[in-house]
Amino acid sequence: MTDPIRLSKRLVELVGCSRREAELFIEGGWVTVDGEVIEEPQFKVDNQKIELDPEAKATAPESVTILLHQPAHFDAESALQLITPGTLSEEHRYGKRPLKGHFMRLSPISTLQASASGLMVFSQDWKILRKLTDDRSKIEQEYVVEIEGTMAAHGLNRLNHGLTYKGKELPAVKASWQNENRLRFAMKNPQPGVIAQLCESVGLKIVSLRRIRIGGVSMGKLPEGQWRYLSGKEKF
Repeated sequence: MTDPIRLSKRLVELVGCSRREAELFIEGGWVTVDGEVIEEPQFKVDNQKIELDPEAKATAPESVTILLHQPAHFDAESALQLITPGTLSEEHRYGKRPLKGHFMRLSPISTLQASASGLMVFSQDWKILRKLTDDRSKIEQEYVVEIEGTMAAHGLNRLNHGLTYKGKELPAVKASWQNENRLRFAMKNPQPGVIAQLCESVGLKIVSLRRIRIGGVSMGKLPEGQWRYLSGKEKF
């Protein structure tokens, strides 16, 4: 019997790599112990079967950005708890392999308005964080708004050209009907409550509010409570 040793040390012995390379292989999800992927270099092993994937790369895991279909009435902290390997959308379980490191140090960006559902962004990438923070006033967001009531005469035209409600000047938006019960709103950096005020100004009341796009990134067909990775081709 041998005393258990760190997985990284055993990997160095097996494949002749450096200690740092061994750590990167393990953290990258390229190493299995008795067939199970282990991502902790300090994991203790003794006589188990250790295997290194032939496609392994000794590179640090890349920073990721995660897109979540956040349910209504969740805040950013509670929504973060929804992001687990098991809630990755079935349609998006290809390409990037979920690693434990992907679920660490995720920062929420462009938080949803109170009671709204839809697209929420969590990222480890400082470039994404800076883009969505510094340029938020320039980035258009799109919402689907389920409404009730009867729209005032020329209401859609008024929404698209700006109006005043209860002495407050409201911003012009791109508004259109999705169907008889739903409006689509596109606007830059909507302030809390402004979409409700826009609807009320033309005789409508919000039933539900869902964000479906931020800049050039759409939520797509992402089930509520599930998430996907931002692809390299998508730009906010």
